[in-house]
Parts: sequence; structure tokens; C-alpha cells
Amino acid sequence: MRTLSTPSPALICPPNLPGFQNGRGSSTSSSSITGETVAMVHAPPPTRLTHPLIRLASRPQKEQASIDRLPDHSMVQIFSFLPTNQLCRCARVCRRWYNLAWDPRLWRTIRLTGETINVDRALKVLTRRLCQDTPNVCLMLETVTVSGCRRLTDRGLYTIAQCCPELRRLEVSGCYNISNEAVFDVVSLCPNLEHLDVSGCSKVTCISLTREASIKLSPLHGKQISIRYLDMTDCFVLEDEGLHTIAAHCTQLTHLYLRRCVRLTDEGLRYLVIYCASIKELSVSDCRFVSDFGLREIAKLESRLRYLSIAHCGRVTDVGIRYVAKYCSKLRYLNARGCEGITDHGVEYLAKNCTKLKSLDIGKCPLVSDTGLECLALNCFNLKRLSLKSCESITGQGLQIVAANCFDLQTLNVQDCEVSVEALRFVKRHCKRCVIEHTNPAFF
Repeated sequence: MRTLSTPSPALICPPNLPGFQNGRGSSTSSSSITGETVAMVHAPPPTRLTHPLIRLASRPQKEQASIDRLPDHSMVQIFSFLPTNQLCRCARVCRRWYNLAWDPRLWRTIRLTGETINVDRALKVLTRRLCQDTPNVCLMLETVTVSGCRRLTDRGLYTIAQCCPELRRLEVSGCYNISNEAVFDVVSLCPNLEHLDVSGCSKVTCISLTREASIKLSPLHGKQISIRYLDMTDCFVLEDEGLHTIAAHCTQLTHLYLRRCVRLTDEGLRYLVIYCASIKELSVSDCRFVSDFGLREIAKLESRLRYLSIAHCGRVTDVGIRYVAKYCSKLRYLNARGCEGITDHGVEYLAKNCTKLKSLDIGKCPLVSDTGLECLALNCFNLKRLSLKSCESITGQGLQIVAANCFDLQTLNVQDCEVSVEALRFVKRHCKRCVIEHTNPAFF
């Protein structure tokens, strides 16, 4: 008869934390390492003895706890709100909780956080337990989130790739020890992966299949990666050639975030548009080499593009804005903060062509004045969020025109703008749900 086991809370709690020592006595295996997180496996809690003679000799049983009166389906519903570490703790309370805590419906997601966690060992122990009914394969697990776990290495990702073929979402942001090879293993062995977040993983320079997978799937392997959402924010070493490879392999991309990928240029955006024609959301904020030529390439996405962030792209001017406004008529969100080359002419062209715009950030654009705001107010009636932070040429008159036409405005940022208290009160009267961010101490 096989004895089941459950991962200990020590998977995600340092062994010297208060309250942990009480649970150590029931472990069947332990680690003598101190000062770090360890992974251990525990047997299920023992069943209470039910022999009548033993019952007579034992102390009177305590009244049943209120929570124990809940039916199983209610308990499972409660457990569904717990993070992975707390779920492991619940599995050690009693046999009933043990069986409920390992209900397959509760293990579609694993979430681990913390800089000191031994994530590699935790993932190995958890996946081994989840694979007991289907040896070597964990069919129910669809989401793994280990963001901020700096001790995660390629070994942990390889465990996921080997055991979780049904994985759909993987978030490893801030795990800077993982490399291209580990990411290649995941995307090659998890064909259903749709959401990948590797932001802050500075060693990742590309997303592609392994060489073995490429040979096996050739010549169609370029279309085999099903990723639709990719976040590579702060992947500082990503270059145009890497973006070319990503675009060629991830042709189904709809959401792509490349914030602070400072080595990218307009050439990389050209590759992106050639292969990924379905992109709806794109961020190239703080990519200092992106210019009007890059926006001309982005404009080829046409009406499919709904979200665009080009914040602090200092080489962008009215010319690039005109390209986007002309061809991307269904744009809903534009962040152009810090693009100092944008003037009233660019804002006017944007307002007249992208009339469904709901969110606009043109903060730190000193050449935008009340003239541009007037064009915006008379064309974009659905505007809900507007940021004019540090726009030196904006006055209260421009704000009043916006408030008189954009009744649905919900957020207005006028920090470091020379606007009067009367203008702010006018906005509040006409846009009653609007939250105003300002630096005027006289307005409250």
C-alpha cells in the first residue's frame, strides 16, 4: 500500500521562523542546512484510533470545531483562496484537510514569492507530489508564478518544462539567474504556453525553440510557439536580432512589452511588424533609439493596434505621431510622456484621427499648449484619463475647455502645471467623478 506525502510549509518558510519547529517532528526527511529555505516531504497526518477500549481510556473528546462542520465543497472553495505555502500548511492539520488540500482543482496554479525561497527544490517536490496519479506528468497545472524568487535557476525551469506539458502561464519576473536555454526548454516542451513574463531577467536575450524541437518541427517550427502575451521589460541585453528571432517564432503575439530594452532600434520594430501582424498592445517606453521611422513601422499594424507606449523615446516628433494617427484609427491608449518633440500640431492630428482615444499621457511635452488641448477636447469626447504633468505651456483655460467637453474624465494629472484654483474647481464641477492629481496647496 502506497503512502502519500505532502510538501512541508518549509518549502517556502525559513526553518528558523516561529511556529515552524512544531511541525518538524512529523517529517520523514529533513535538511541540516540552517539559514536558508529547505524542502521536506511529510506523510499524511495519522488517522485517529477508533478501538472502543482505547476510546474509553482516552480523555473526553472536544467539541467539533465550527469549520469542521462545513461540507467538503465549501472547504475546497475556501482553500482555493490560499497561496501555495498556506495550502501546504493546511494539508498537515488532519487527514480530511490533507485529502481536501490535494484536490486537483486547487492545483491549477502554483504561486511562490520571496527572495530566500529555495524555489528549485520547492518546484521539484511539488511537481513530484502532483505527478503521483499520472507518473512524471502533471496534467492539471496551468499557471506557475515565481516572481521575485531570485534563487530560481535553470534547474527549476527545467523541472517545470519536464513535468507540466499543459502549462499556459509562466511568470518569472525578477528572476535574474535564468538563461535563454531554460526559457527555450519551457516553450519547446509546453506547447500550450500563452502567457510568458520574463521581465527583469537580464540574461534572457531571445525566445525560441530548442534546436532539437526546431529540427523535429521543421519546416513549420516557426509557428509552433503559441505565446500571445510576452513581457520582456528590463531585458537590457535584448537586441534587434533577438527581437527578429522572437517575432519569427511567436507569430501569434497580441501583447508585447519591451520597456527599457535600451538596445532596440527601428530595425527591430520592422522585423516585429513583418511577422506579428496581430499585435494589439505594444510598449517600447524608454527605448531611446526608437524614432519616427520606428513609429512608421508600428503604424503598419493599422486598426489592430489599441495600446501604444512610447514614453521617453526622445527621438519621436510630430512626424511619428502623424503616422500612428493616420493608420491606427482605433487607438485607445497612448503614452507619449517625455517625447519633447511633440507639439500642438501632433496632438491636433491625433485628436482628429483617433477620436475613440480614452487615455492620453503627454506629460513633460513642453511644446503642447492650450491650443492642442482644445483640439483634443472637441474631438475625443470619450477621454477618461489625461496626464499633463509638467506641461509648462498649459493654463487653466485649456483645462476648462477639456472639462466642458469630456464629461467622462476620471483621472487628470496637472502636477507641476501653472493652473489656478478656479480652473481646478471648474474641472471638479463638470467632471464630478474625476480624480485630480495636482501640486497646488490651495486646492483640496
